[in-house]
Amino acid sequence: MKVFIFLSIWSGMMMHAYGQQTAHDWNEYNDSLYINEVEKSKKPAKVLHAEPLYIDLIRDLGARKGEKEWNVGLGLTDNNEYDKYTALVEYEWAPIDRLGLEIELPFSIYYPTSNHATAPASKLNSLKLAGQYTFVVSEKNKTSLAFGYIHEFELTAFNRYKNYTWIEGNVYNPFFVAAKRWGNHFHTLLYTGPAIMHHFKNNATHTSWQINSNFHYMITGTRNFIGVELNKTVDGNDFDMTIRPQMRVGITDHLLVGIVTGIPISRENERFSTFIRLIYEPPHKKK
Repeated sequence: MKVFIFLSIWSGMMMHAYGQQTAHDWNEYNDSLYINEVEKSKKPAKVLHAEPLYIDLIRDLGARKGEKEWNVGLGLTDNNEYDKYTALVEYEWAPIDRLGLEIELPFSIYYPTSNHATAPASKLNSLKLAGQYTFVVSEKNKTSLAFGYIHEFELTAFNRYKNYTWIEGNVYNPFFVAAKRWGNHFHTLLYTGPAIMHHFKNNATHTSWQINSNFHYMITGTRNFIGVELNKTVDGNDFDMTIRPQMRVGITDHLLVGIVTGIPISRENERFSTFIRLIYEPPHKKK
């Protein structure tokens, strides 16, 4: 009887261990399939990287001709005297290998938090046109390097359309991106560059620097990830940083949703914020 009980317990433990190993092997198999689908099933070379959700890239690093993507974003920022609601619509596509282009329309709607508070005027912030070229794709080192440029035509507030010129200035924003994947799951990315603002009214220019560090972990056996953006701005002697924990979840093969929370560090007026990004990737036609 004791031998029978021992054999039953031993067989149960072995089955449990086998089930865990099988699940682990299956997840690793799914990871390998997904990475292989992105990197090796088509040419030219491309390395899979996790893309940040708040300040996203113009297109995947190492983009291939024919890739495209629609994004819709909705956000809320809590300030001391008003709430700021944001929305954006953007379209990304790759006309040739490694080159990504983007058109974006970002909106800002403001509401005072009290009768005595004042808030900025609501507006379509700008028309953003951007390009990004990946000049290094190293499959061996799982690393990609890219440079790009964003040009913003700054627009006036909705309530000033009748009496003022629609375009108030330009923003010139060259940037550099470096990304590396560590193994199959861990991803790091650096996005940095100056933003040079030129206002037509007084013909003045002002420069600030963006330094955005990103760390992500892609969940085993899925396209989902969790991570954090560290969005830093250097403006003269002023340094601001917002920590943005985030996650991305795949809904279907071509639809994903990203959820971001903003936690400012030493900001005078801005408090917590939230942001949701819907990502639709139409099927990429194979040659």
